[in-house]
Amino acid sequence: MANFDLYFVRHGQTVLNKYHRVQGIIDSPLTAKGVKDAKEAGARLAAIPFTKAYASNTQRAQDTAKYILAANSGIAKSATISPAFHEENFGYLEGNDDVQAWHMIGSPDGYDSFNAMINAYTIEGLKDRIAAFDPFGDAEDNATFWARVQTGFDELKRVCRDGDKVLIASHGTTIRSIVSRFAPDIDIAKTALNGAVTKLHVADDKISVVYYNRLEGPFA
Repeated sequence: MANFDLYFVRHGQTVLNKYHRVQGIIDSPLTAKGVKDAKEAGARLAAIPFTKAYASNTQRAQDTAKYILAANSGIAKSATISPAFHEENFGYLEGNDDVQAWHMIGSPDGYDSFNAMINAYTIEGLKDRIAAFDPFGDAEDNATFWARVQTGFDELKRVCRDGDKVLIASHGTTIRSIVSRFAPDIDIAKTALNGAVTKLHVADDKISVVYYNRLEGPFA
């Protein structure tokens, strides 16, 4: 098994982010601020020569990866599309005003925000709660979510070699869920910021979180 580093970056701000809409499997373009978020992430990571790059199968993640790689000196010049690192599917809540959506899920227990519900239910339990709420049965519960994401980690373990540095343009809840799984002591109730970097290290079959949600260095 190889030892390599993964640099997860949340995509830049999108139109639906700007308007505080729930955005999982639905997509919207980067705003002007979102392009700036992505270019600033590229500047942060310019000194890390990426040997491989991936982006989820959303345009917002692919555009973010494009801006990051344009500023990078590594051999990775384009991102492989990976549905495994897509955002959580929120089912019926997709596109809803986020304040209203989280009120529907948490208010019976006195919680009105996504972060408050993470603290109350855990992010894993919150996925199950959203899935149970969805009248269409489309939202991913925790087991379904991880069955998908795990295929991405399995692929990375197959293709990566010692010393690889891998960019992965992904999504806020997906990144928080990954950190919760591999570093449960890290406080993920703090929102993953647009353009922020989260680093994981893979050593043989062990995955560890080096840092989470970083906008300021060091990034090595």
